[in-house]
Parts: sequence; C-alpha cells; structure tokens
Amino acid sequence: MRFSQKYVLIVICAALAIATLVAYEPIRHNDFATYTDDDVYVTENTNVTGGITSQSVIRAFTKPYAANWHPITWLSHMLDCQFFGLNPFWHHLISLLLHITNSLLLFWILTSITGAIWPSAFVAAVFALHPLQVESVAWAAERKTVLSGFFWFLTIAIYIWYTKRSGIGRYILLFMVYALCIMTKPVVVTVPLVLLLLDYWPLERFNWEYHPAGKSVPLGRLLIEKAPLFALTAALCVITLISQRQEGAVAPLEICHLDYRVGNMFLSYIRYIGKTIWPSRLAVLYPYPHINFLNTIVVVCALLFVLITVFCIYIGRRRKYIAVGWLLYVGTLVPMIGLVQVGSQAMADRYMYISMLGLLIIAAWSVKELVANRPRWRVVAAVLAVVALSSAIILTRIQARYWENGLTLFEHTLKVTENNAITENNYGCALLKADRLDKAVLHLSNALRISPTYPDARYNLGETFLRQGKLDEAIACFNELLRRKQGSADTYYNLAAALGMQKKYDDAIKYLTKVLELDPKYPNAYNNMGIALLATGKNAEAIKYLNEALLTNSNNAGLYENLGNAYIQTGNYELAIRNWTKALNLKPSSAEILNNLAWVLATTNDVSVRDANKAIEFATRSCELTENKKPEFMDTLAIAYAAAGRFEEAKATAGKALNIAKANKQEALAGEIQERIKLYEAGQPYREK
Repeated sequence: MRFSQKYVLIVICAALAIATLVAYEPIRHNDFATYTDDDVYVTENTNVTGGITSQSVIRAFTKPYAANWHPITWLSHMLDCQFFGLNPFWHHLISLLLHITNSLLLFWILTSITGAIWPSAFVAAVFALHPLQVESVAWAAERKTVLSGFFWFLTIAIYIWYTKRSGIGRYILLFMVYALCIMTKPVVVTVPLVLLLLDYWPLERFNWEYHPAGKSVPLGRLLIEKAPLFALTAALCVITLISQRQEGAVAPLEICHLDYRVGNMFLSYIRYIGKTIWPSRLAVLYPYPHINFLNTIVVVCALLFVLITVFCIYIGRRRKYIAVGWLLYVGTLVPMIGLVQVGSQAMADRYMYISMLGLLIIAAWSVKELVANRPRWRVVAAVLAVVALSSAIILTRIQARYWENGLTLFEHTLKVTENNAITENNYGCALLKADRLDKAVLHLSNALRISPTYPDARYNLGETFLRQGKLDEAIACFNELLRRKQGSADTYYNLAAALGMQKKYDDAIKYLTKVLELDPKYPNAYNNMGIALLATGKNAEAIKYLNEALLTNSNNAGLYENLGNAYIQTGNYELAIRNWTKALNLKPSSAEILNNLAWVLATTNDVSVRDANKAIEFATRSCELTENKKPEFMDTLAIAYAAAGRFEEAKATAGKALNIAKANKQEALAGEIQERIKLYEAGQPYREK
C-alpha cells in the first residue's frame, strides 16, 4: 500500500471517530432512562452494581436473567460499575467508544475485502452516524447491541484472516471469538450465514464446482467448514428460547396470532427501509399494529418485498453485491422480525444496528458502479454524500437528546406514535416517580383507554391514586385487577395499605395475609401486618410479626419504633424503652421517638423504669428539633420537669404549650394541658393511669 493511501486511510479513520464523537456529544448529559430496562440491567441489579465478584461472574454464566443468557454483556456492565459506580456518563461513554470501534472495524473489513476505499468509508460513516443507531448507543441497557456488534465485526475480521491462509489455529480462534459473540446477544446467531454470503461476495470463495487452480471452494465444503459455528448457533437458540419462555417474554400464538406476525413481518421489512432512507419519527417503542393480509398495506408491503427479493436475486447474478446486500439485510433481521414475537414492540431501531449494512452496501457499490466512468457524477456523488452525512450528524444529535431521561424519551415517543399504551404507561410511571401525580393520572388513564385490559397501567394508576390520597379510587383499581385475576402480591399489598389508611384494619389484615402467602419475604409486609394488628388490639400477634420483620431488616428504625408502641400496649415498658432506644440510635434526629421515650420515662408508675432527668434530656431535644412549635412535645417536657420536682419550670413550659395549642385550635390537647397545670400548681407530677 502506497504511503499516500495509508495517509488517506488514517485521515478517514480519524474523521470517522471525530464525527461520531460530535454526533453523540449530547449523551454526556444523559441519565439512566427510567422504565426502559436500565434498572433491570444496571441501576437496581445488585448482581451488577456490586462489580466483579466470583459470585456475580458465576451467576452471569450459569443463570439466565432478563429473558436472555448473555454473560459477556453482564460482565461488561459489572466492569462499568466496578470502575465508575452508577455514574451514567461513563456507562454511556463506554457504549459510544464501542460504537466508534465497530465503525472503524467495519471500514477496515470492507476496505480489506473489496479494495474500495470510498464506498467503504461511506458505509462505515453512515453506520456510525445514522440516527437509527442512537437507541443502541444512548440506551445503557442496550450495551448488548454495541458489544455484540464488536464481536460480530471481530468474528468477520478473523474469518477474513482465516480465508487468506486456512489453518486449525486460525479456525480455533474464529470459533472462540464467535463463542464470545453469541454470549453477548442472541440475535447474532446468523453469523455463519453471513460468512457464507461473504464467501459469495466479495471473497469469491463460493462456486458450485471445485476448481483446483482457483480460490473457489465447493458449497459442501464451505458448509462443513462452518458446521461447528452452526452447532454453537443451535445451542444458543435452545438456551435463548428456554430463557425467554421461562421469563414469559415470548408471546404465545393465542395472544399474537401467526397471521398478525406474518403481516407485521412484511410491514416491518419495508418500514425499516423507509426509516433508513428517511429517519424521521424514531421512537423507543413502536406499538404492535395487529394487522394481517386483510389489510391493504400488508398486501402492498408483501408484494413489494417479494418483488425486491426477486429483483435482487436476479440482478445479483451479475452484480453480486446487490444479492449479498439484500440477503444480509433480510437474513440478519430474521431473529428480530417477529415470527417469534419477543416483547410487545412491532419493530425497534436497535434491530437495524447490523442489518442496516446490507442496504448501505447496495447503495454504496451501486453508486460506485454508476459513477465509475463519469467524473462529473463523482463530484455530485461526493457532494450528496457530504450533505447526507452532515444531516445524519445533526439528526443524531437531536435524537440523542431525547434519551436524556425517561421523561424526555417517553414524551417524544408519544409525539411520534399513536395509540401507544405501553409508552403512555411508562411515561405515567416516570411522572409518578417525579411526583407529577396529576399528569401521571392523565397518561395512565390514556393507557387504559387504549388497552382496557392492560394490568400494569391499572396497577400504576392505583398506586398514583394512593399517592394522591384518593383512597376510594385506588381501592377500585386494585379490586378491578383482582376481579380480572390480574392481581399480584404488589396488588394485595397496596390494597391493604389503602384500606389501612381508611382504618379498615381487619380488611387490611386479610389482604396482607394473602401477600405473605404469595411471597413470604415481601418487603414491609410483616411490618404493616404488625401495625394493623396493633391497631386492632391484637398486641401479641403484632409483636410476633414485627419481630419477624426484624429478621430481614434489622436496621429499620421504624420497625423498632413500632415494636416499642406494641410493647407499650402490653404494659412492658422496659422492652418498649429498649426498642425505642434502638430506633433512636438508628434515627437520632427523630423528634417523635425522643418524645415517646421522654413520655414513658416521666409518666410510668414503674419506678425501675422511671427516669425524670433522662426524660428531660429527651424532651428538650425533641422540642429543639421542632423549634418549640409542637405543643404536644412541649407538654411532654413540662411533664418531665414535674416528674423531677421542677414545678415552676413545668408550669412555665406547660403555659407556652397551652398558648400554642389554643393558637392551633387543638382544643382537646389544650384541655389536657390545663388539667396538668393544676397538678403542677399543687406540686404533683402527672402519672399514667
């Protein structure tokens, strides 16, 4: 290779990397996107957030999770957390660097096997800068796409190296890299077929007959050569199907009928082409259309697909890049095209990460052939290429900004799609998390209007009503889920919480019992059961459940506080004080706990427990924490002073408490304080009866 050509290649690679960095610069401001699997893959996955450990590595390789078996992807997320914690900037940056590496590998591969620098550069540049790729790069949970892309390109590169001088050592390396590839994302299972396409063009290894003098190889030998790779593919397909069925990710035919799947397949193949040529109205989730061959649009798309396929195969006998490009596009999309429906989306931008290459190869090499002997046309083609790539950079920057967080992402998606119940629900959840409750209700209600049987939307709407204090509406949502037999432990738990707020404790106990039947380790269920039992006077049972809760949550101040309340009801002041003291150690700034301790220490008739000086200390701290604005806490301080025989201070403090209580119109408390002032004037402390 001449020096000048090497210089051109270096400049192209540098320009490619810089342009990609410019296009994706907005992601440095992006957070993890809520309700997009970022929680499942990163932020709330303790197996990932803990970084690399022997246990996490073993789990990654032995246990499918999130409906997939992709241990290398899990290791990638673990490494991010090991070095960067949960700082989203670094997670996004690593994905971007992988994407840039993939673009450079693609450029090297195409240049190496075709010798055509500028068509290769154009394909690599569009691959790097196209807005359809934003989802794969800017979505933290889609690390699996850019990582699988890296090993996909690496497998191709090693295969090219192997074809130059085949040998067992090179083949073993090819096998090992492909094994890593399939451990990043299941959809790469088409790699052996892609290698066969490359054998046809541009490697020119394929021929129906063997010619000893040439480099061609019979088809049978090529198939045998790739048999170990096909075996790996088959193994992964089995593992993936088992994993996805166990997680319920694969939609059964009764829910998503075969005619709908076939109809959506033809529609999606054509829509993907449209999105590649004119990348507008891109969304994180495209709602499933549920249309079949009775719909005109499906018939048109099916005929168009067949015509394009026949044309590409026919003309591909002379122009092999057209046949290879089309089959590369069609073939690599097969695992994601929906014949096996995983998830609820009709199509997804991320599915075009590799498949786009087939269309780009057809376009680039067609233009190369068209302008080969037309110098002026080359100038026009170069100008159009610059315009297209500049436009791609601008559009990608815009698209990357939508991924700033869940709110911006779902808001945009709703603007560019229609009847999108899942996104309405996800946007409602993001609004709920942001405490924008009224707007959350609006969008969750929209989700139910579009899909009345959508359980997640109804549950989330009930949870929002619960947060708003609209208890009747919340209870209606949860009861409707139970009536439809769509309830879960969460449903029963929140229904019990709403009933508890209405002081319907017996009903709350009934539903909390159901929660514990479904999930004996449900968080806070034992605590809430204890509170409900305490409210109904079943103190012994309450203590049992609260102690059970402590077994799995021994650092919860609220649990110790509730236990103290329960022991007070049984008259066991010593254990009440012991539990409140533990609660105070965990939550030293709790004025409520301080007041409880002060009250018992000052008013109990049990001389072995009573401690007036300690009561004064606790009561003083509780008043300081509330800036002497809580009359009930000042009343406790007055009682503590009286218990210590400091009646003048008791009267003065009680007088202040009385004035505040009257100002706050707390008539009952004011009456109690007045009665206690009479005791202090008579030189008598207040005691619990």
